[in-house]
Amino acid sequence: MAVEEVIPTEELCCGLVMPISSIDGCNEQHWSDVKEILTESVESAGFKANLVSYADDVGIIQKRIIQNLYENPIVVCDVSGKNPNVMFELGMRLAFDKPTIIVKDDKTAYSFDTSPIEHLEYPRDLRFSKIVDFKEALKEKVKATLRKSKEDANYTAFLKHFGTFTVAKLDTKEVSKEDFIIEELRDLKKSVHRQTLMYNDRFHSIEPAFYGRYPSEKLYMVMKNLIKKTINNSSLNNSSINYSISKKNLPEIRKKIYSQLMNDEQIQHYFSGPEEFDMVFNEVCQDLLT
Repeated sequence: MAVEEVIPTEELCCGLVMPISSIDGCNEQHWSDVKEILTESVESAGFKANLVSYADDVGIIQKRIIQNLYENPIVVCDVSGKNPNVMFELGMRLAFDKPTIIVKDDKTAYSFDTSPIEHLEYPRDLRFSKIVDFKEALKEKVKATLRKSKEDANYTAFLKHFGTFTVAKLDTKEVSKEDFIIEELRDLKKSVHRQTLMYNDRFHSIEPAFYGRYPSEKLYMVMKNLIKKTINNSSLNNSSINYSISKKNLPEIRKKIYSQLMNDEQIQHYFSGPEEFDMVFNEVCQDLLT
């Protein structure tokens, strides 16, 4: 009698990278259903499935994502809809050259850079019969991929197919219990402060994005152009403020510019939150308005 293979695990975790909010005509409930499908398939292979953003403790989410992308023994990435954050996290996982399985729905085209990697496909409408087949295929793929990565000394998820590369690694260091607690409290304080600012009324419409996604030089030029545009627009020129720059009216000018920038759509696109926005705003104002 055939015995089904079970991967021996000590609650090994399979990381999930996937959209969670509305994109490409699919709402949050759709992605919740997809997550349940992926989770059931992964768990049937003997793994615990978690989004790479998940952790038992409270901490900085970007730090947690990178840590899980590096440490999870295997990751399943759903590139359906080509969500920018998903594609970024997939690229990071492939840079670590660790076991990765890519899935997508049948409405999403292949991306040029990752097309050489096999993709498991499922129907976007989540038809039951097709999903049953997909779940079984994913289950077997998870087990086979992990097994090959352990047995084959030359295993590569992506990089080594194109040459010899030094795979990126995360440095680790030993710290005392006291130092660890202090560091975690610092991270928690930063996280709480950032979230407090995020929910401030002037940023209520800005969704958090991946922090630091644009280089500082790019943000500087964007902010510089936005400030110049704001100064030159009609609402400022027709106001009672005298825009000849002087130490006397400088604070009022900055306040007026800052207020109007909050209504610019580019703010949401380029800046991940109030901390990044304020830092660049102050830097540009220091150069332009002094």
